[in-house]
Amino acid sequence: MNRRSFLQAVALGAATTTLATATDQPKKIRCGILGIDHAHGVDVLKVLQRSPDFDLVGVCEPDDAVRSQLENNPALKDVRWLSRDELLSDTSIKMAAVESGVPRLLELARNAVDAGKHIHLDKPAGASLPAFRALMEEAERKQLLVQMGYMFRYNPGFDFIRRAVRENWLGEIYSINASMCTDLDAVKRARIGAFSGGIMFELGCHVIDMIVLLLGAPEKVTSFIRHDGATNDLLADNTLAVFEYPRAIAFIESAAMEFQPFPTRRFKIAGSNGSIVLTPLEPPAGHLALRNGAGGYNTGTHPIVFEELPRHAADFSDFAACMRGDHSFAYAKAHDLSVQEVVLKASGMPLT
Repeated sequence: MNRRSFLQAVALGAATTTLATATDQPKKIRCGILGIDHAHGVDVLKVLQRSPDFDLVGVCEPDDAVRSQLENNPALKDVRWLSRDELLSDTSIKMAAVESGVPRLLELARNAVDAGKHIHLDKPAGASLPAFRALMEEAERKQLLVQMGYMFRYNPGFDFIRRAVRENWLGEIYSINASMCTDLDAVKRARIGAFSGGIMFELGCHVIDMIVLLLGAPEKVTSFIRHDGATNDLLADNTLAVFEYPRAIAFIESAAMEFQPFPTRRFKIAGSNGSIVLTPLEPPAGHLALRNGAGGYNTGTHPIVFEELPRHAADFSDFAACMRGDHSFAYAKAHDLSVQEVVLKASGMPLT
């Protein structure tokens, strides 16, 4: 599938995804959570608890130390705790959301796929590209879906950008720049510091996913992975990656010590006929500028207002629809593998 066809498929999937209602609602899909200490773990738990599509059977945290740290979290007070065998051997559980810390993601995901379960796999997909490729190939062999937990895939601001690129509103794209920063405390810095790619690997991956979706894999990646913060630790906390394409450049900055970073997270895409800027990214606010009118918008500048959707809700609604066979899954294995390779290169990490 070429990039334009892929973008069309993704846009179609996003356009046809709706949150289920009680009217004629199909039977809920039984699911479980495998690992719970990912940064998105508790958010995913809450979405699945409220989901009209999924029946959350319970949570498995195989690491006793992690469980002891988290089981008193108010969000987890009413969950049913499962052993790994209880979750994996229960054939009525069709999907596992793998929400462990990044070092265990691929191991636990492979456990779930080997047990015949569709998986929602949080990001980034571990540090071993060969292990991730083997996981994806086994899932494909078993006709199981793997949904990556990149949080902008169902974001209405990025849906708008995908439509603009698909319909050629912006002309020839020559530039993308993205800022994806945060402000981490010492505990979170220590966790992320386990990987040499640091904050680019942990957080920059979200916008890398979108750039690869829009432009494909770059011809060349140059990364700057630095520790510049005042905290005396191992975290690469000030990072930049530059992607080179035949007629375009993209760059991503990601730092771990920016004061009040969420309002200034930013994604700008520019072409020969105009540009779109999203800032902030959640909830998204947009600005469209057109040299010549396109897409029903006149020449000039336009503020764009988007619907505010809860993070992850549309992801799991679409995932359930794909599991039921209502439509095809928009994100192909080839895209996820390409994204992981580019994430590792951007983070200055090995591909082996």
